[in-house]
Amino acid sequence: MKVTGGLMSSLTDEWPTPIKLFEQLDKEFNFNLDPCANHDNHKCARYYTKEDNGLSKIWGGSDRIFMNPPYGREIGKWVKKARESAEQNGALVVALLPARTDTKWFLDVMKASEIRFIRGRLKFGDGKTGAPFPSLIAIWGLPKMPIIKSMIV
Repeated sequence: MKVTGGLMSSLTDEWPTPIKLFEQLDKEFNFNLDPCANHDNHKCARYYTKEDNGLSKIWGGSDRIFMNPPYGREIGKWVKKARESAEQNGALVVALLPARTDTKWFLDVMKASEIRFIRGRLKFGDGKTGAPFPSLIAIWGLPKMPIIKSMIV
């Protein structure tokens, strides 16, 4: 998917994951599920598209999930699903999220096992400039020892 002017605006809530960031995280966590994907941008062999509705699926057990959810009004549902899947079903969920600390859904981010704030602005997809917002990685499902740190990509 090419990043166009519309992708870097509110015309879409889909922000393609920077491949370098995914590869760095995959090396650490060995993902096996991408629940927020399409047929062109999925990062794992097992993935759910919008039509599959990843929110309606059970994530748990041996699932090692990489999640880059749609950044629109539904993001809170995805963050809640990530937290609950880790707490109730034993999933490991690693999420790329906008660092919007002033939102209601950010309370679920604060319950993550680890939060990594990314220094600088990510370039999503084929973007030539950084995103208009800061980003973070939230990880649910690690041993309970909340850690907040920064990450350089």
